[in-house]
This record gives sequence, structure tokens and C-alpha cells, in this order.
Amino acid sequence: MLKPGLEKLFRDYADSHQHPTNQLTHKIAMPLIVFHVLVMLDWVKLFTVPGTAVQISLAYLFYAGAVAWYLTQDVKLGMILAVLCLPCIPLGWYLPKLAVVAIAGVAWAIQLAGHALWEKKSPAFLTNLLQALVGPLFFVALLTGTWSPKAPQVAAPRAA
Repeated sequence: MLKPGLEKLFRDYADSHQHPTNQLTHKIAMPLIVFHVLVMLDWVKLFTVPGTAVQISLAYLFYAGAVAWYLTQDVKLGMILAVLCLPCIPLGWYLPKLAVVAIAGVAWAIQLAGHALWEKKSPAFLTNLLQALVGPLFFVALLTGTWSPKAPQVAAPRAA
């Protein structure tokens, strides 16, 4: 059972993603967007760990913060996302920067086309920036059967 706050975030996200073609565009574009964001953030080196050659980039801080937030929302879904996202950073070391920029352009074009052409509604993160983090968690919840938009909404208990 999901926490009520996460349930609300998922319902809000689902409301902006009703059209089946838009849902498909997100299943294609979202992993590419997560990938390119982590890879591009890795281009921003912050410091080298003293006594080592290990460089800490903005990607590691963003990854740690996002995973921490995911784990506070749902441990199982957070662990799945942690495992799926971590390889993005080292995979990016092997791609030319131009390829990563091309992936970003294609992914955003696909995702925005889903909203403009089929959904006819702006992306959820434009009204609530937190929805940018909710998207990956939402699709992992759908893929694992942890959440369904068709499931009845459980009403919160009323205060006496």
C-alpha cells in the first residue's frame, strides 16, 4: 500500500498522462531523459576525493538526493530505481558528448510531442516541479504492478 502523499502524486501525474499514445511516448522518452540528465550532470565535476583520483560530480549528488527521496516514498520502488539509474553515469563515460546531446533532444521531442499532439495538456512538472522526480517512480510502480491508475482511491481517515 502506498503512502497517501505518494498516491496523490501518482494520481496527479496520471491525470496529465491519459492518452495511450502519450503514455507510450513517455515509456520511450523517460528512460532516455533520466539517462541524459545523469550523464550531463556528470560533466559538472565538483571536487576530487583527497588522496584519490575519484572525482565527485553533480550527478552523484543528484543521484543520492533523488534516491533518498525515492526511498522515503517507497523502499521497494526506490531500490529498483537506484539500481536502474546507477549504471547511467558510467555508461555516459563511453559516449561522445554530441551523442548525449542528441539523445536529450530526441527524448524531449518525443515526450513533448506526446503532450502537444495527443495529451493536449502541458507536462505535470510545469505546475509542480516535484513531478519531474515522480515520473520515473510512477512508471516503475506501473511496471511492477505496485500501483494502477484504475485502483480505487483510498480515502484518508477524517479527523473527529
